Amino acid sequence: MATVLITGASGFIGSHIAEALAEAGHEVRCAVRKCPSTGRWRQFRCVPADYTRDFDPVVWQRRLGGIDVIVNAVGILREHGSQTFEALHDRAPRALFAAAAGVRIVQISALGADEQASSQYHLSKKAADDALLASSNNAVIVQPSLVYGPGGTSARLFNMIASLPLIPLPGTGDQAIQPIHIDDLTQAVVRLVETDRYQGQRVPLVGPEPLTLQRYLDELRHSMGLGPGKFLHIPARLIDFSAQMSQWSGKGMLDLDTWRMLQRGNTADPGATSELLGRDPRRVSEFTSRWSAEELRVSGMMAWLQLVLRISLAAVWLVAGVVSMGVYPVEESYELLARVGITGGLAPVALYGAAALDIAFGLGTLFLQRRKFLWIAQTTLIAVYTVTITFYLPEFWLHPFGPLIKNLPILAAILVLYELEKQ
Repeated sequence: MATVLITGASGFIGSHIAEALAEAGHEVRCAVRKCPSTGRWRQFRCVPADYTRDFDPVVWQRRLGGIDVIVNAVGILREHGSQTFEALHDRAPRALFAAAAGVRIVQISALGADEQASSQYHLSKKAADDALLASSNNAVIVQPSLVYGPGGTSARLFNMIASLPLIPLPGTGDQAIQPIHIDDLTQAVVRLVETDRYQGQRVPLVGPEPLTLQRYLDELRHSMGLGPGKFLHIPARLIDFSAQMSQWSGKGMLDLDTWRMLQRGNTADPGATSELLGRDPRRVSEFTSRWSAEELRVSGMMAWLQLVLRISLAAVWLVAGVVSMGVYPVEESYELLARVGITGGLAPVALYGAAALDIAFGLGTLFLQRRKFLWIAQTTLIAVYTVTITFYLPEFWLHPFGPLIKNLPILAAILVLYELEKQ
């Protein structure tokens, strides 16, 4: 059995590889920025490392005592602050490789990190791959395609899209992909750790056959127990514009890099994957068992229903605020305030202050990143309104439009969002 150092062990792929190697009987050490002390991490020895700063081989040499194999699974799809492609995909790995003389290395790269690469993601991966193969014959480059697995970012995204009543597709939807299940990927990596097969080579890890994006989404939808998908084809020019806006804002599903990668396609010969597994890799229809189909369907639908709920709640606050600003007759608003005991100079302060607060709540519901205290504030305000109106304007409980009773579903919506966002 080997002692294996896994860099990027806290990530989706790295964490699965760590558990698979441990189950196979290997001693696993995890190089991560912060060592967790709970859950599955108790079975691993953690090695503190910071890929945004550890560019000196000497720093890595101190961490490699007794290590037989290194699995480098560090990777990001988008840059954020100091987490750049250059740092995490190129400079830190090069320092690690330089320090690892005589140690076998399995480099988790990406399918598409080749001579035709154009995205910064692929180019940075390729730079480290080339440097590794140029300096060591004791290394293998693993190039996975799109990876699907429970808890994975891409799996959550594609399950959400596949569960939509109307599924948007970029352009014609014929972009070629060849997704592989995370369990097949980890099994293949364990095999590469245990053998010197494919040393000095690039090994694509892919599913059994290429699929169009439309077929992939349709098969995911079928595996979740949903009916045939209805697709809306979005013109490529509009996707180009959206990708540019995502690049500028740092938000959105597709930025320029990911859009280029999707357009290029992501396929390869599955022969090496089948040889490593001793069988054909599983098809998309086999990604999900029938026992987990309902769970995936609910989680996929909740991902977009949660957004629908937020937008609806924001609309309630924004419309209420705008109407109170003057669309509803101001004098009638003052009459209602007078019945509550707010008169004179306090009346306009209360009216326009409350309207401004409603608008602020609506904007916060749409744009705030952390909304825990927003939900608490909204619940508190609704409770204050409800109690006040109950004492001073009780007839609104019996109003045919039910202005007070509608607070109950609004409070329920806030509770749902509060609980979902805690996770």
